[in-house]
Amino acid sequence: MSRVIRAAVFQTAWTGDKESMIQVHEQAARDAAAQGAQVLCFQELFYGPYFCQVQDKAFYEYAEQIPEGPVVRRFQALAKELGLVLVLPMYEEEQPGVLYNTAAVIDADGSYLGKYRKHHIPQVPGFWEKFYFRPGNVGWPVFDTAVGRIGVYICYDRHFPEGWRALGLAGAEIVFNPSATSRGLSRYLWQLEQPAAAVANEYFIGAINRVGVEDLGDNDFYGTSYFVDPEAQFVGEVASDKETELVVRDLDMAKLREVRDRWQFFRDRRPEAYGPLTAP
Repeated sequence: MSRVIRAAVFQTAWTGDKESMIQVHEQAARDAAAQGAQVLCFQELFYGPYFCQVQDKAFYEYAEQIPEGPVVRRFQALAKELGLVLVLPMYEEEQPGVLYNTAAVIDADGSYLGKYRKHHIPQVPGFWEKFYFRPGNVGWPVFDTAVGRIGVYICYDRHFPEGWRALGLAGAEIVFNPSATSRGLSRYLWQLEQPAAAVANEYFIGAINRVGVEDLGDNDFYGTSYFVDPEAQFVGEVASDKETELVVRDLDMAKLREVRDRWQFFRDRRPEAYGPLTAP
């Protein structure tokens, strides 16, 4: 019997303050649950602006401990209330001065399942991330949730195929890629890389990007969030390139078996030949 997961992603613009941004996302979770969604992922650094357009230590204040901080606790209660798996991309403080770009994963009963920390950290104009984040150090976890096996990759990570593959080998069925990427820089890659990764690794991908221009710089975030299947087909329409939008789609997990039986990519790998790829 086919197993269908109703999954959601949410793209939105910066509201101007943390509390109202959290409230917007709480409402999005309620709206997703009302539409029957079982899992929802927010955009990168969801409760703040994309502050990496500037280098200002004042934004360190956005970091919280995970899972002990108030944002995770607040959304654990909401996940339990709604019976909804939540992926929360956040700014994490492990200890003062040790900060990460992180996604916390909350199960449908409100339990905290774990975290993924972004591995690949850019440092280019408009994306000064090394000022704010250390590289991730918790590997490529796949989370056993109420709806299935979920992986997370974050924004700039998507340019590196190794993590996509690690998540596939670990059994991910859906991988979410919460992002903040701007018009004119990466648009030509946005609808190329993630469908290609879905094909190469034979799972579904949920791609999320924020929208709008924030008052910290000229980055014009172009939304166009989507789900893509392991045949590189968009599941339904791609979201708006300007407006806040909740994208809810049905993902048929039978497609994974169908594609993996057709293309034996995992069987035909040659890891014994790949040593030079990991040489420093």
